[in-house]
Amino acid sequence: MTNTTVLYQHGTLALLVPGLLAGTLTMGELLQHGDTGIGTGEGLDGELIILDGTPYQVDSAGRVNVVADAITLPFANSHFAAYKPLMTVIAATRSAVEKQILATAEQPNIFFSVKLTGTFTDVTTRAVAKSQPPYDSLAETARHQSIFKRKQVEGTLLSYYAPQLFDGVAVGGFHHHFLSADHDFGGHLLEFGQASGTVMIQTFATLEQHFPVADAAYQHHDFSQDNIMADLHQAEG
Repeated sequence: MTNTTVLYQHGTLALLVPGLLAGTLTMGELLQHGDTGIGTGEGLDGELIILDGTPYQVDSAGRVNVVADAITLPFANSHFAAYKPLMTVIAATRSAVEKQILATAEQPNIFFSVKLTGTFTDVTTRAVAKSQPPYDSLAETARHQSIFKRKQVEGTLLSYYAPQLFDGVAVGGFHHHFLSADHDFGGHLLEFGQASGTVMIQTFATLEQHFPVADAAYQHHDFSQDNIMADLHQAEG
């Protein structure tokens, strides 16, 4: 029996800041811990979103690809889906959606995931081209991101919420990825105009944090020299 109260996370967003972008977990291994999730490939190779057990990659050209189990990841979240209805939204802005979720859920100090399925307007997403070693910092790599826009699109917003006290392990607040219903558009969500649809929520009692212990660069890096929080929020905002 799968445990639907556990959020599995490989790596941390903070380790991406200095450019520790080597793939240290395979997609096949990640899928052993969940059928739903988000992440990025080695060298920040696009934006990943896993729905119903299928891993999709939005690459820097805007293509949506189903990826193989062998792809490696420096950072990813996954869990086994068991969402419950939370609310519906009608013509709500991103800010309004986030505020309504927090007000309705009333659980700001635990990890949870939300899925908003419906129609979105003025959607802006991004994806980053795969870089090669020696890797640049997250801030430098993010400067070369590709931006994609859709005036109106049906799809799924898959999001993870992390409490502020875990900022750096994940993004304190919401981390959104998007995939269109016809699987031809998506990425890391930067903004949308309005959304109308159904919001589902799944809360987690446990964060299972997995570290890249076999990666020498990670083991020996001095994070005290990095401007972790400023660079992380600039890149992931």
